Amino acid sequence: MEIMGLSVTQFFTALFSIIMIDLVLAGDNAIVIGLACRNLPKNIQMKGIILGTAGAIVIRILATIAVVWLLQIQGLRLGGGILLIYIAFKLLTKQDNPENIKAKDSLLSAVCTIIVADAIMGLDNVLAVAGAAHGSYLMVVLGLLISIPIMVFGSTIIIKLTDRFPIIIDIGAAIIAYTAGSMITEEPLLYNVFLNPILKYGLIILIIAGVLFIGKRKNSPQSCS
Repeated sequence: MEIMGLSVTQFFTALFSIIMIDLVLAGDNAIVIGLACRNLPKNIQMKGIILGTAGAIVIRILATIAVVWLLQIQGLRLGGGILLIYIAFKLLTKQDNPENIKAKDSLLSAVCTIIVADAIMGLDNVLAVAGAAHGSYLMVVLGLLISIPIMVFGSTIIIKLTDRFPIIIDIGAAIIAYTAGSMITEEPLLYNVFLNPILKYGLIILIIAGVLFIGKRKNSPQSCS
């Protein structure tokens, strides 16, 4: 049985991964939306949020589909996997600072700000979702549609949840690291190397453990002193 061209296991694994990736990476994008629209008149704030988010989602869907296609080129899955390791590490050690986004007084300016800022800040999300989608364009669209309510309504909830339960960030980083390991081991150029499942899953586990250990160690009070 297949769903969207994927086995049932692949579908639900990809769906869970994409939802978690959106949760841990879409928070700053939600904050950008709020900051860009905060000076708009109250009666058009929601309109600005919806239009800005819709524009950002369209751009993100197109970008992610392009990345899914590019990942079919030999060598790019390896490069994308290595980049995702860095993104997972960055998630644990450094938080983006979107507070420098200026509030806009006009609806058009606010919408443009949201779209441009999301396009720039959403590169990590695009790559992570593309890697987790197992080459399924429909899964890409489904995963990014899930991120719409997260970005529109979820900023406050996400911030409160991650502040109260920091393990959510760890889980998100681990999923991104898993996606990175899967991309590397599925690289066509390395196909013969990872035919042995022990080598394949051994590397994936090593990447996850390395990201979590080094990231948490670098983020510890001792390393900051």
